Amino acid sequence: MEYQLIDGKATATAIKQQIAEEVKAITKAGGKQPHLVAILVGHDGGSETYVKNKVIACEQCGFKSTLIRYEADVTEDELLACVDKLNKDDDVDGFIVQLPLPKHIDEQKIIMAIDYRKDVDGFHPVNVGRMAIGLPCFISATPLGILTLLQHYHIPTSGKKCVILGRSNIVGKPMAQLM
Repeated sequence: MEYQLIDGKATATAIKQQIAEEVKAITKAGGKQPHLVAILVGHDGGSETYVKNKVIACEQCGFKSTLIRYEADVTEDELLACVDKLNKDDDVDGFIVQLPLPKHIDEQKIIMAIDYRKDVDGFHPVNVGRMAIGLPCFISATPLGILTLLQHYHIPTSGKKCVILGRSNIVGKPMAQLM
């Protein structure tokens, strides 16, 4: 049996370079620089790292990025007001509300408040539904990354058997549908 090494870091670097070239061409032609906003609540170590990496990726791709930080005691109403403001801000092309959120905030309520057209995490039910029926949408990062790697290395999945461990709404369920 033949094996193929899949190099995620090298693939990511190549894709970021390609995106950076596209962004340069867009802005040179007078187009808008893409703008991603990340909302980070509290000081969860994993979330801090994930968001930091998003900011770095934005820089590498030529995107404008904004980080909005709240302490863990932020109210649900304050967070909802921030989401509403970003939904209405024409300069913001997409945003994420980094999960998990503190226990006193209803994550689903926050996700539902995000305009699905700016929901780059792909968590809003409209994006999940569009993905399920094959319409253009935002897809959760990990499943999209896996799909991108498979496509980049020309690894066909049609007619193959795939094993997906877990059934989370963020990785397992979307991955199963994409396969």
